[in-house]
Amino acid sequence: MIPKRSYLLKAAYEWVVDNDMTPYLLVNAELPDVVVPTEFIQDGQIVLNISMTAVRHLIMDQEAVSFEARFSGKPMQVYVPIKATLAVYGKENGDGLFFPDEEFPDEPTDLTPTKEPEPKADKKGFTLRVVK
Repeated sequence: MIPKRSYLLKAAYEWVVDNDMTPYLLVNAELPDVVVPTEFIQDGQIVLNISMTAVRHLIMDQEAVSFEARFSGKPMQVYVPIKATLAVYGKENGDGLFFPDEEFPDEPTDLTPTKEPEPKADKKGFTLRVVK
């Protein structure tokens, strides 16, 4: 089953933004594949401002949250696997959503459709193929 955290994350993010608050993302920085500025990690966690004025190219999908941002003036590509996201909340009042523990598959969820096999030639030697 697909974990629900990515769906909750997107909904909570939109709710925070719709209420004119600054969305902050709380991240478990100790999990594998997390790419965040290490100098700002405290007690194994980091809080990231993910407002549209603070980041560029924000992508939240079922696998991860990724974006470009500047930290101490240096550009960086940030990558946070969904299982490393702990909460999204508004800076102004701390209201938001803290995610419950959840099981995540060991392998990434493949949501792309499976490729259909090539059609076989009929008895006359003709084949049909999709041309892009």
